[in-house]
Amino acid sequence: MLNESGMQRIKGYHAHIYFDASTLEQARELCELAATTFPLKMGRVHQRPVGPHPDWSCQLAFEAQYIGVVLPWLALNRKGLVVFIHPLTDDDLADHRDHAIWMGAVRPLDLSIFS
Repeated sequence: MLNESGMQRIKGYHAHIYFDASTLEQARELCELAATTFPLKMGRVHQRPVGPHPDWSCQLAFEAQYIGVVLPWLALNRKGLVVFIHPLTDDDLADHRDHAIWMGAVRPLDLSIFS
């Protein structure tokens, strides 16, 4: 869907916080703090790879208008955790492959689920 300026309309964002057994509690605390600080929805804390994600993760879902406060907050509070953020534009493949924002190491996603 295109808006007046021809830009693809972003309906919201997902931020995926990646962690492992040694950083599980750190990730849980970060996600819970984000959920009490911002109007966003915290998903389950997955202790296994889910969907295209190669690592354990927790999803934070929020409306597009909050990207300007959530993104810098995560940058300052992630304390070494990898964060993967992507927009929601109705094109899952492009959102995950072409429009991704990474904080920390770029991890290999399994994009085959979008074909």
